[in-house]
Amino acid sequence: MRRKKRGGMALLYVLIILVGIVMLYPLVWMFFATFKSNNEIFGTLKLLPERFGLDAYIEGWKGTGGYTYGQYFLNTFAIVVPVTLFTLISCSLVAYGFSRFRFPFKKPLFALLIGTLMLPNTVIIIPRYMMFSEVGWLNTYLPFYVPAILACYPFFIYMLMQFIRGLPRDLDESAYIDGCSTFKCFTSILLPLLKPALFSAGLFQFMWTYNDFMNSLIFINSVEKYPLSLALRTAIDSEANIQWNELMAMAFLSVLPLMLLFFFGQKYFVEGIATSGMKG
Repeated sequence: MRRKKRGGMALLYVLIILVGIVMLYPLVWMFFATFKSNNEIFGTLKLLPERFGLDAYIEGWKGTGGYTYGQYFLNTFAIVVPVTLFTLISCSLVAYGFSRFRFPFKKPLFALLIGTLMLPNTVIIIPRYMMFSEVGWLNTYLPFYVPAILACYPFFIYMLMQFIRGLPRDLDESAYIDGCSTFKCFTSILLPLLKPALFSAGLFQFMWTYNDFMNSLIFINSVEKYPLSLALRTAIDSEANIQWNELMAMAFLSVLPLMLLFFFGQKYFVEGIATSGMKG
């Protein structure tokens, strides 16, 4: 029985390693492509380049349209970081209200909230564009900030609600007995316990906003304010003779923050996903 169990575990590990190699191969290929010329990229199947150098990174960093990729990175984080923080604050407050309080029309409002999950972005993009155009928010980052401030992301609200429902109400009652207000109970008692779920929600929002191309293309029309997603697309359109090693270099640098974030935060991410479905 022990031999069979060890053999099964060994086979499972081999399968996991093979799947991991298949999933990581495109990223590894992109990294080595940054050191290749166009002829090497399209003319050979070899993974390793003939020589290694940082020319593609140096030339690619210069960017297009008169702006370097330093500007594009700053623009991206100017969108992503506030949106992530605003989303966590607003969605956690709304989730707390739905999870712990009774108020008129709670069930219809919750049903409406869940119903908005069924709306694809393509359905609401035109009304949003018209509305933001009327208030003069086009070519600014307000179309990204305001929905985050107003908790317009029902997926994260539902996710945090499920986590809060797994926390015993005795914690709230003990805090009330000690003289805490409802807001103080949330900030001092529940919020520290929400760290795993908040990290998971923040990671999802960071990743989705970081990779967002459609909304950036619709609402931003100035190259000076382009995030990385638009900058990489502009590099393809800017010239007929594309230096693919430079484009691959900038693409690799653009995904590097996400890889580092997943690597250093995987413990909290897995814990948040595993416990968000618990109910008390």
